[in-house]
Amino acid sequence: MKKRVRKIAALMAIMAVGTGLFGCGKESDDKKKSENGTTTAVEKSEQNKNTDDSTAAVTENTKDTENSTAGGGTGLDLENMSSTEFAVYLGNGYNLGNTMEAADSRRTGDYINNPVSYFETLWGQPITTPEMLRDMKEAGLDTVRIPVAWHNAMDFTNGNYEIKKEYLDRVKEIIDYAYDAGLYVVVNDHWDSGWWGLFGSADESKRESAMEQYISMWQQISEYYKDYDYRLIFEGGNEEIGDRLNDIDATWNPDGGKLSKDECYSKSNEINQTFVDTVRATGGNNEKRFLLIPGYGTDITQTLDKRWHMPADTAEDRLLLSVHYYTPWSYCGSTGSTTWGTKKNYEEMNTLMKNLSVFSENGYGIIIGECGVLPTSNGEMKPNWKLWYQNFFANCDLYGYVPLLWDTGNILNKNTHKWMEEDVKSFLIENSYDSQKDKTPEEIKAAAEKTIEDGLAAAPESFDKNQLLAGDGKAVAWIMWDSEDWNIVYAVGDTYDPDSKTGGIVATDVEVTGEGTYTIGLDFTGTDAGVSHSTAFSAIGIANGEELFPGYIINIKEIKINGEEYTMHGRNYTSSDDGLCTRSNLYNEWVPSVPAEARTSGGGTMGCSPTVLDKATLGDVKTIEITFDYLPGEQGISTNDANSKN
Repeated sequence: MKKRVRKIAALMAIMAVGTGLFGCGKESDDKKKSENGTTTAVEKSEQNKNTDDSTAAVTENTKDTENSTAGGGTGLDLENMSSTEFAVYLGNGYNLGNTMEAADSRRTGDYINNPVSYFETLWGQPITTPEMLRDMKEAGLDTVRIPVAWHNAMDFTNGNYEIKKEYLDRVKEIIDYAYDAGLYVVVNDHWDSGWWGLFGSADESKRESAMEQYISMWQQISEYYKDYDYRLIFEGGNEEIGDRLNDIDATWNPDGGKLSKDECYSKSNEINQTFVDTVRATGGNNEKRFLLIPGYGTDITQTLDKRWHMPADTAEDRLLLSVHYYTPWSYCGSTGSTTWGTKKNYEEMNTLMKNLSVFSENGYGIIIGECGVLPTSNGEMKPNWKLWYQNFFANCDLYGYVPLLWDTGNILNKNTHKWMEEDVKSFLIENSYDSQKDKTPEEIKAAAEKTIEDGLAAAPESFDKNQLLAGDGKAVAWIMWDSEDWNIVYAVGDTYDPDSKTGGIVATDVEVTGEGTYTIGLDFTGTDAGVSHSTAFSAIGIANGEELFPGYIINIKEIKINGEEYTMHGRNYTSSDDGLCTRSNLYNEWVPSVPAEARTSGGGTMGCSPTVLDKATLGDVKTIEITFDYLPGEQGISTNDANSKN
């Protein structure tokens, strides 16, 4: 399941109603660092902090005086810092979400000639004021990320890539608000009407135009803000630089989705390199400005893939890496699951955070550009939210990451200037840079390690007895499920996790002991909604199936929806994404064709489909029950029409 795509789809639904949320890589050779020859960011920051003279950390030839353009009067030698050293001072941060990045892919009428205020309030947010930025600083935050949709002010569909000055001016005003509040600033290009899908167009001229407008956009942005000091960070994109180069969301881009996975990786690397080269070529402070490079889809695991790498740079040690963290998505990013806190949850977070540190070990500062836990539909923080944040912030302290919370007004009310829960503000202040700046690096790390260890030790193995079966190495069959509106979820992912579910779901999961016929099901009538509105993703999973029963196939005999037999739209097939969990897709729109390793009872894949459920006509699902045979099978050979439907 491609969680980043799921996130965007869910966020678009959230944006429509004005709600919101807290929001091994292959390095280039010239960026490699020896373990014995690098001063860590924490060590460097301690050298700077443990002195009564605020200018003691400034070298003799620094430009950082009170009136300098390099450090902005911070008393810090920002011009000569590495990105890992710089990350220490970024502290914790916040996204000005659903504001300057608000956009409409339909672009109807005289779209670009709307006033800037039209776009700034398009997704239900108020006009940004200086007081909003001061609210952030007063809550212990040091950095604000300003997502921007530059194409709102660009007639790119007609080949005109000029950004209207009024739009550039308004972003400048907000940057100035942030500077006045004492904040560091990140400015990027966000989802931006889905124009990124042009990179995956079947039309080569559209692909070329996508790169042309990308270069033009960053030339203009870089020139316009080139005199800002090093507190301003440029970020080359967002989650779209990855699989979403194949997006076909926009009505004006129906012929997208043509890049293979390898091509998406290659194009992502090319885009990131183009970003660095374009900004550096504009000169001024941009020659050494800190640049934030989006990882592949900003997903940690995919960014660690050997096909992805950081770009080369003419400036030394001035690149940072951006990834996002909403794991597990069913808990953090949707209203589907209200449960977090098992040992598996802790171990997943701790492992991902540790794996990511390979980049900081190679000299790159790391910003978690978006992260957090979405409040419930009634605006309350989810149960165990503080456990998630305590462990997450501890990991950030341990590895030197910069977390930037995502919010669109559900955590900080921008109209009243009040935090929706004072506990959130208190937590941020307690974990702020200011609260830790007098501690030694050893003290910070020791406290972080203790928080992580204590959290894991106190966590239960599971909230669900079925989890223990899979944990004991047994095979368990279940139905993975996401509703179309992402509000109903059950155990999505190759790792069987019945704790990841919407409250009120009754699941019929069964232990698989070998060849035989099994029936599994989900009952949604006990949830608040009482139904699942169609499906956005669903599949049959068998935990440990590939290990215990290699080569076996899932042959669906019958599907019942609301007690009535359902006619499948194509044949199901069996495969595995991770070599451990056996899978059979029910509805998976992110699998464009049947994989070559697909298995069926007959050995061929003619008529097989990853969408045997018809999302468009499925309607409201109260119950789903699936009976299948599990038996030894033969590996099929994909055919050109393998993805056709009966």
